[in-house]
Amino acid sequence: MIDLSPLVRRLADSPLGEWANGLQADLDTRMEKGHGDLERWQKALAALPELHANAVDLASSVTLDGECDDATRQRLQDALMGLSPWRKGPFNLFGVHVDTEWRSDWKWARVAPHLDLNGKRVLDVGCGNGYYQWRMLGAGAESVIGIDPNWLFFCQFQALSQYLPGLPAWHLPLALEDLPPNLQGFDTVFSMGVLYHRRSPIDHLFALKDCLIKGGELVLETLVVRGDEQQVLVPEDRYAQMRNVWFLPSVAALELWVRRAGFRDVKCVDVSYTTPDEQRSTDWMRYQSLEHFLDPEDHSKTVEGLPAPMRAVITARKPG
Repeated sequence: MIDLSPLVRRLADSPLGEWANGLQADLDTRMEKGHGDLERWQKALAALPELHANAVDLASSVTLDGECDDATRQRLQDALMGLSPWRKGPFNLFGVHVDTEWRSDWKWARVAPHLDLNGKRVLDVGCGNGYYQWRMLGAGAESVIGIDPNWLFFCQFQALSQYLPGLPAWHLPLALEDLPPNLQGFDTVFSMGVLYHRRSPIDHLFALKDCLIKGGELVLETLVVRGDEQQVLVPEDRYAQMRNVWFLPSVAALELWVRRAGFRDVKCVDVSYTTPDEQRSTDWMRYQSLEHFLDPEDHSKTVEGLPAPMRAVITARKPG
């Protein structure tokens, strides 16, 4: 059983206290229902060797180091491989380099200079395996709660947390829709790589705002296209081979959406193209990746002939 009592105690005197009281029972129920592969992933977790990290870097990477002989390192690598595919990272654990599909450290390097997370209570919506949660702690966050209903990502987070005991980061296998309305308990809310998967992006923005305290900050990262504030791409079927991509607005349209959702101080702080150097197949993620989803003759287009992935980062504030 995963013990959420430290989280419940931490949130007891906050606006999230009532919500936190029900989290343990909810998690236990969800784990009983589980997933077809959950037992296999839990066996991989059980195979992780006992190691102690005497050097931890979460500020410039996610790197843990400590005494670890070659045989133990091989056991560690084998257990972590049992949790493949690894999408977000990379992680450096006792000499094992988990070379993930995404160079998420590159995205974090683009986002982090525009943030002040010192002492903040943070919610990471669609947190994946929690890579950014650890980086948020490294940037000074007081605590970080990540939500993502994917059970493999949940187990990957548990693998890291085994070697980072006591740190105020928690992964809950929840979707944003599973949170009660009007939580109004987080200083900063992240939604990175989620909006384009939502059939109702404006509702998503309102739901994110409901999670924030008055004056709290939204950090939104999503796929965009070029154009004016009325330009929005709606793929006919797939986008870069993904079926669940609904809306790709221009930066100007995205800023308008955020303002219409009631945010102020809306700023675009970064726009960048995703390249096959940033998202690619590796030994830790052996399925097809971005290079397979771009036009082989023209990397400015997807295989469907649509504009290649370009991403924007928007920051905004909930009115005080």
